[in-house]
Amino acid sequence: MPASAAKTGTKPTIKILYGECDEQVLSSQAAEMKKAGHQVTTALHRRGVIEELARGTFDLVILGSTLSKDDRHHLPYMVKKANQGTKVLVMHAGTHHHEVDAAVDSGMSMGLFLEKIANLLQPAGGR
Repeated sequence: MPASAAKTGTKPTIKILYGECDEQVLSSQAAEMKKAGHQVTTALHRRGVIEELARGTFDLVILGSTLSKDDRHHLPYMVKKANQGTKVLVMHAGTHHHEVDAAVDSGMSMGLFLEKIANLLQPAGGR
């Protein structure tokens, strides 16, 4: 659980880095995550994700479905190298990569997607 929630007893604010290659998808999905109360930093393309990883730390990095297959394969390594404790969620069906903590179908409803984010970041004993 992010430290801010432990101190205040409120719903945790999850610090998310969200990367896509399509600006429209990026902005609409990020807006939904922000509405759910998450702090979202957006990044376009692989370069943008790498630059944001160098600037700060995140609870979760989401690699969107409009990133290339190559990006969705290589970026998890870079995320874990930047901070081993950061969770990685890939939006694309059928992805299984040892550095990826969860994968979801890119067609999943936003409600289920937000639920997946919350479940991914719960402490092991809280599930």
